[in-house]
Amino acid sequence: MSDLHSINEAMNKKAGRKLIPSIFVGLFLLAIVFSTMAYATLAFAAFVTVAVLIALKELAAAFRARGISSNYLSLALSTTLILSSTWIGGLEGLTVSMVISLIFNLFIVLLGGVDGFVDRATASAFALLYPGFVAGFILLLARSSEGFYYISTLVIMVACNDTFAWAIGVLFGKHRLAPKISPKKSWEGFIGGLILSAIGAALAFYYLLDYHPIIGALAGCAGALAATVGDLLESGIKRDLSIKDMGTLLPGHGGMLDRLDSVLITAPLLWCVIEILKRFV
Repeated sequence: MSDLHSINEAMNKKAGRKLIPSIFVGLFLLAIVFSTMAYATLAFAAFVTVAVLIALKELAAAFRARGISSNYLSLALSTTLILSSTWIGGLEGLTVSMVISLIFNLFIVLLGGVDGFVDRATASAFALLYPGFVAGFILLLARSSEGFYYISTLVIMVACNDTFAWAIGVLFGKHRLAPKISPKKSWEGFIGGLILSAIGAALAFYYLLDYHPIIGALAGCAGALAATVGDLLESGIKRDLSIKDMGTLLPGHGGMLDRLDSVLITAPLLWCVIEILKRFV
């Protein structure tokens, strides 16, 4: 038992996370995603909205810690408008609500005075785009008649990349991928995640979406790149704001934004791939 404890502690130290709580939280979130998509898609949309609002609050708090103020209430209302409009009106709803929300929030920032206007306006616009606008693509995938299969494919792509990039990085990682942004990420982990994401996506595209597995493998490689960019993007935010995690809500993961980072960038990519395939394949 002591040997198992030592092994677990060693892996926790190298990975920078507590392994067991991370697994349980991950499984719990997956259960919510698949059960709501299977039986109550509106509940899935509500779950995504709540998760994004929590992530937005974490981002606003991180900005505030560095002296950049933002109006969370107006951002939260605008983000809710963006996501609900997407669910109801699709791509048109997402686009129009984003434009309205951006203008409204920039005006709110302007009412706060011209002192630090550029910093506050930039932070508000960024917070609307990330996580709000990009999360809209999750709902674009989910609201389709094939929504369960699209979301399942998204989960498979992200889970394969994140899980195997982490595992292979912990076991074999020696060459740092981006040491100034995310010191624990390695090229070995990236390649491992990319290969498994390609395999997972090939199977998902063939069995769930009825496309050739080579198309799925290519999409999986692109998804691994997108997921890695999403992870590095969030790491860059934390590095700039001098924080380790966006929050402590999810044991073993950190904050909600720490859990959503890969999905937020992979979802728009998968949506674009599916739209292109619908038109040309």
